[in-house]
Amino acid sequence: MHPVQRPILALGLRLLAVVLLASLMAVVKYTVESGVSFPEMLFWRQVPTVFLIGGWLAARGQLHRLKTQRLPTHFRRAMTGMTGMFFTFGAPLLLPLAEATTLGFTTPIFAVILSALVLKERVGPVRWVAVALGFAGVVIITQPGHSHLPPLGAAVGLMAGLMVAIISIQVRDLGRTEEPLSVVFWFAALSAPVLALGLPFYAAQHTPLQWGLLLLGGLLGCFGQLLLTAALRFGQVASVVVMDYSSLVWATLYGWLLWDHLPPASTWLGAPLIIAAGAIIAWREHFHAKAVSPATIGAGE
Repeated sequence: MHPVQRPILALGLRLLAVVLLASLMAVVKYTVESGVSFPEMLFWRQVPTVFLIGGWLAARGQLHRLKTQRLPTHFRRAMTGMTGMFFTFGAPLLLPLAEATTLGFTTPIFAVILSALVLKERVGPVRWVAVALGFAGVVIITQPGHSHLPPLGAAVGLMAGLMVAIISIQVRDLGRTEEPLSVVFWFAALSAPVLALGLPFYAAQHTPLQWGLLLLGGLLGCFGQLLLTAALRFGQVASVVVMDYSSLVWATLYGWLLWDHLPPASTWLGAPLIIAAGAIIAWREHFHAKAVSPATIGAGE
């Protein structure tokens, strides 16, 4: 039985999820700059999710909801998602938050390209125009050859968008048989042990503030992902995806408050083109009634 559609609730949940995940990006950047190693930050990003979801289901006597016949598929999704996290959270370490966030908006653009090349789906002229529009925005922001952005940072930011598009295809496939809570749980449960293998090499003693930041990052990531999936229970993807672009506002605010950085004119010129491209693609998906969520499953977060 499909849940009743409640579009206003869905928009509110999506907006709250965006606030939490934008805050997570700022917390990751601030925590790593405080001296915590990046891989350890990713490990602690995953651990609270396992205990929060597992504990909540155990308390309700519903651990059976995590039962799956597709553990190998979950493992592949976890390994891809873990790789995606390195790019998604690596981008704001190399770039200002606003620029890293804007480059992440390229996910729908890459999703269209992957749909054509990998899934062999027919892509019409409207979506190809959106792809061209989006990459024009990328060129304006990155200004190849004479940009204020480091080339490595720009490459990592674009790879973050590509990886989330790849992961969204995996999540889309898992969603045929698995409920969102299970997908989120197994992502964390299968990637955390792999990340833990490196702890002897990069773990270190932390101050109380650093431990607090690590815990905060894990909580923000867990609840942010759960709110993303909850929003999709009460509203269609094309209806709620518009809220994701508000993350640029939060990224700009955090960048200004914490790092005294405001985006240059090139970002403000290029960002609307990328956002417009994503909006056009979302509208076309809605028009064709496809249950596609390439932009914002939160797979890379």
